[in-house]
Amino acid sequence: MNKRLNSEKSGSFPRFGRRRSKRELETGSFKLKGLNPKVCGKNQNPVELFWKSDLNHDQILEKVVQFIEKLASGQDKSKAPEIPNFVESFLKMVESRIATYEQSEASAKLGFNEEYTSFFEAVSCLSKIVNTLDEFPFDSATTSCFNRAGSVHHRAMLLSEYQFLALLDISKRNCNVTVDSKTPKTPKQSFFNSNQETDRCVKPEYDSGTGIVFPYFPPQSVANMNQVALAMISAGYEEECFIVYSGLRLKALDFEFSNQGYENVNMEDFQSMDWESLEGEIDNWIHIVKYCTTNLFSVERKLCNSVFPEHSLIAQKLFCDLATSLTIRLLNFPNAIVLIKQYSAEKLFKFLDIYETLRDLTSSLDSELSVLDLISETSETQRRVGVAAVTIFCQLENSIKSDNGRIPVASGAVHPLTRYTMNYLKYACEYKDTLERVFQQHYETEGSTRRKVQKQESKNAVEDNDRIPKTSHFSVKLMMVMDLLDAKIEMKSKFYRDPALRYIFLMNNGRYILQKIKGSTDIDEIMGPSWSGKRTSDLRQYHKNYQRETWRKVLQCLNHEGLQTNGKVSKAILKGRFKNFNTLFDEIHKTQSIWMVSDEQLKSELRVSISAVVIPAYRSFLGRFKPHFDSGKKAEKYIKYQPEDIEGLIDKLFEGNMTSMGRRRHNN
Repeated sequence: MNKRLNSEKSGSFPRFGRRRSKRELETGSFKLKGLNPKVCGKNQNPVELFWKSDLNHDQILEKVVQFIEKLASGQDKSKAPEIPNFVESFLKMVESRIATYEQSEASAKLGFNEEYTSFFEAVSCLSKIVNTLDEFPFDSATTSCFNRAGSVHHRAMLLSEYQFLALLDISKRNCNVTVDSKTPKTPKQSFFNSNQETDRCVKPEYDSGTGIVFPYFPPQSVANMNQVALAMISAGYEEECFIVYSGLRLKALDFEFSNQGYENVNMEDFQSMDWESLEGEIDNWIHIVKYCTTNLFSVERKLCNSVFPEHSLIAQKLFCDLATSLTIRLLNFPNAIVLIKQYSAEKLFKFLDIYETLRDLTSSLDSELSVLDLISETSETQRRVGVAAVTIFCQLENSIKSDNGRIPVASGAVHPLTRYTMNYLKYACEYKDTLERVFQQHYETEGSTRRKVQKQESKNAVEDNDRIPKTSHFSVKLMMVMDLLDAKIEMKSKFYRDPALRYIFLMNNGRYILQKIKGSTDIDEIMGPSWSGKRTSDLRQYHKNYQRETWRKVLQCLNHEGLQTNGKVSKAILKGRFKNFNTLFDEIHKTQSIWMVSDEQLKSELRVSISAVVIPAYRSFLGRFKPHFDSGKKAEKYIKYQPEDIEGLIDKLFEGNMTSMGRRRHNN
């Protein structure tokens, strides 16, 4: 063992010189200097020494390979092997080449071609010499060759680390270009680049929006990385190789995040942001996550597989580590968002966008990675966002319950609460599948106590056994919201003093709700035909009640009964009837022309139904009793309208004409 004191073994190969720190390997901050021992006489060039021999490069390399094979296969391992002279020549040749690259760097390029391949063939032979000699007893010659080969091999690995870093470091590359073959080389290119190859960024998929390419490597560069990585791993330098690769790929991915417009946002930033700014941050986050799931992960996996095709498990682990680092960074955003408690109901939709984006991210991780912990963490973040979404949606119930305003809406129009709630539910049902999943997850994790409450809520949501309870938690919640809205609108209708206007208000809101539900397939399916049928029946009843409250007294004026005295038509009573009709009709027209019915179909139905009962009655009454008046101005005093006039004025009802509002005495 004393023969080997000059060798420092790690695994099956020796290591010489100071090992690089993780920071040096990640940043490339080390320099290749101080590693150029003299390998020849004072005035003798090592390359000249080699070329003065009788063997050329290929011949000496072949002899070295044969020597290694002989040692590995048939050599007696009980005694030290004889070291041929061509091994010493081989070591001097390789050491000379390394010294040249160390001294000249970018000015003397080996080139990624046959020369490059031959260099790594030589490095591979160095590794085999060291590992093979380690199996034999050592004498002075074996020890000298072992130490010498190990030293040269270690210097070659340091050079490989530097080259691997140079190939991977996008900060030293011109990456803001597209496929322009005339792109100049960067001043700090690797010294292993050939004069013929332009180290430019060939864009695999051009992004017209940014002009940036990813992952910034032409195919030849990837092939070169593979050769360097293979040499380092084969020589036992896999740790250095992995640190360089992971560090620089993370750096590149950070650059790509910034390039896509995404920056980290901390909790303090969230707390101070207004909602409009926060919406913008959410949109940026959704964009970068979708970019990762649809592009970045697959491209990065492909790069790992291309650089390490001979080591699939290594490629898998490197990719998993990179994707895990990115995913944890992405999860920080929604995990911070859910900690902000004060969100109004309309913020629901952005939370559902986040939830769906996390769902896609989980699916992507499931197909790309075998890291169960990361998938579990992503799913847990998704669950938290779902809980926040449920809480926000439930605030809609609270907003309905807390709307206790007692001032009725002018003109009996649709109440703002009705518009807000129905539009909210319409937009929410565009996320129906997501909401059903969110509510299901929420109540599954709430335990048996909450499920008992949910069963009671479902029971309370059933009306007259006509509505079949839905199995979906979201469906039950939506029906509860509709029931709350119905009850609130019914309560607010009682603030109108005029019963007729109260029914106009109920018709306006009822028709608006029904039309919104029919316009949304999802809500219509949830509420069911029985619910819609009952609401339609309610609207017909409101219509009848309106007619009774408004036109009953008008029609009484046109009753043929009670006009005769002693068998003759009493002119005094007849005049009173016409006078009362004119007064009542004028008041109705004046008042109800400023009432608002916004639904054109409902407005038409009301006018048609009014005309159908009033005009025939007036025409009949006028035709029978007009002859009892003397012709001339005296008759016009009482007979103010012709049937056509009545019809025209009815067609002006419910227009919401505000010009006469100042003359109107409020009926509510």
